[in-house]
Amino acid sequence: MDRLKGKVAVVTGGSSGIGRATARLFSAEGAFVFITGRRQDELNSAVAEIGANAIGIQGDIAKLSDLDRLFDRIKTDKGRIDILFANAGLGDLLPLGAITEASFDKTFDVNVKGTLFTVQKALPLMPKGSSIVLNASMVSIKGMPAFSVYAASKAALRSFARSWIVDLKDRQIRVNVVSPGTIPTPGYDQLGLTEEQMTGFIASQAAVIPLGRVGVPDEIAKAVLFLASDESSFVNGIELFVDGGMAQI
Repeated sequence: MDRLKGKVAVVTGGSSGIGRATARLFSAEGAFVFITGRRQDELNSAVAEIGANAIGIQGDIAKLSDLDRLFDRIKTDKGRIDILFANAGLGDLLPLGAITEASFDKTFDVNVKGTLFTVQKALPLMPKGSSIVLNASMVSIKGMPAFSVYAASKAALRSFARSWIVDLKDRQIRVNVVSPGTIPTPGYDQLGLTEEQMTGFIASQAAVIPLGRVGVPDEIAKAVLFLASDESSFVNGIELFVDGGMAQI
């Protein structure tokens, strides 16, 4: 349980769901973890659960001043970042014809702009051989109703990784992408579905997943741990689907 012993990790969107599960696992594997989140109460809860190896810093990755505050704190406290899990993201469930400018801007501000500047502002603190993991989504390669804007934002992250491994070649910083399938988390509350609709959505997804079920956040966290750790030292620029096989059919 020491695959990340002595490492300093950052997990954005770490107060719930996949981010929280990953921050918890990173800590269990020996890392000191900085987690971010927009909601202070959830952030406090996550830090209390993880324990002494975690610090929560409230902020919105779409606000560059919040990112500056985050990385200034990390520089002061630890001086470096060995692992960055750019996990924070959101989206609305809107079909073509119902997409609003506000929804589009919100999704791309967080998922694309926010991720870009999270990585860029972290780089001065990242030593040679560090690891970056971006959280994308299986929907970026699957045509699914009402997901077009969200899917496009996640496809941008996949594209980022391909370019960034070239930009960072001389620094030997690896950039990989994890693409979850259907993983019910508190983030699904943002989709605007009723409880009955959500139950139906999850059931419909499970029916077409080759493993016959949806996933849980801990399953994504384990994949992120692999990509973040030295166990994947020769893995660079990949997209790892953790979706029960749904992207393959």
